[in-house]
Amino acid sequence: MSLLVLGTLAYDDIETPFDRRTRALGGSAVYFAVAASTFCPVRLCGIIGKDFEERHLELLRGRGVDTSGVERAAGDSFHWGGRYEADWNTRTTLFTRLNVLENFHPKLPAAFCDSRYVFLANAEPKVQLEALAQCPQRKFVVADTMNFWIEQFLPDLKQLLSKVDGIVLNDEEARMLAGERNLIRAARKVLAMGPRYVLLKKGEHGAFLIGEDAHFSLPAYPVDQVVDPTGAGDCFAGGFMGAIAAADNIEPRTLRRAMLYGTVTASFCVQGFSIEDIARRGRAEIEQRFNELLQITTV
Repeated sequence: MSLLVLGTLAYDDIETPFDRRTRALGGSAVYFAVAASTFCPVRLCGIIGKDFEERHLELLRGRGVDTSGVERAAGDSFHWGGRYEADWNTRTTLFTRLNVLENFHPKLPAAFCDSRYVFLANAEPKVQLEALAQCPQRKFVVADTMNFWIEQFLPDLKQLLSKVDGIVLNDEEARMLAGERNLIRAARKVLAMGPRYVLLKKGEHGAFLIGEDAHFSLPAYPVDQVVDPTGAGDCFAGGFMGAIAAADNIEPRTLRRAMLYGTVTASFCVQGFSIEDIARRGRAEIEQRFNELLQITTV
């Protein structure tokens, strides 16, 4: 079933306590697409600059990602730099260069406009709304956001929330958006803004799915060694949406199972820099870890 993602394709400079990488392939849409393509074909919409290497587009195509919605523009691609501390929960952004992303207005290919399942990865809410307006046959839409958009573009974000089925937030974002310290109360306030579901990411402490017909929580899959947590949230979303699109239904049981798939997909992401680990994983490895997590969480 058709799964569309709008988001960034980027290069990242990453520093961890153990290593560093420059111009590693990154971007919310890249991580999402690689993760989701384990479950179903993915349609990708975004923008790149003249510096974006063709081999990276070929890598995505090799995983069944349709890149015909990727626009190449004059200028450089989105470039981000960040440093992680030893606890992995503390991240410092060293620089953010929007480059071609600064004036991006999504234009979906005609073949993408019948997409039923849509993920609006982290982007300015106006850009997310522009893409959503081009998907009249959408069945289930989930969006991601961040504290900057909440602080600077709240009216646009609230308009987006009234049009989507789900929103992905971490602790800080949920509290900021709702003005509530308690996460459960915060999630309920966000639900009142329009979406049917709130997905709360808690990193190493797992994730919550909260909605009128679903209330579900689970721990993170235990990983022996974290190498780079960049993109883990996007891979979680990719596993979640990929599993839903593959099942082609949004029943509560499907959503709960999709949460497990998202969690195990993210667990592979953190085991390598960039997409090094997740890009070499197949469905069999995902299923093995899914069953392990199912045993951990079942009484």
